[in-house]
Amino acid sequence: MAKIATFDAGTFWKNAYAHQRGKLLKKVSVPDDQIIELVNKKYLELPAALKYDIETSGITKKELQ
Repeated sequence: MAKIATFDAGTFWKNAYAHQRGKLLKKVSVPDDQIIELVNKKYLELPAALKYDIETSGITKKELQ
């Protein structure tokens, strides 16, 4: 069984600015009106399904800089 590569979203979220968080949320197809609300929340306050999508999306930090 192949291991699923995960993105260390918790650390990224803690150290990222709002525009970087917004770019990450856009990459996982979050609607614009929800992005505005979510960028200012702590990572643990995000819905579980969204956190799963972020962590397993295959996105790298380099894409978000």
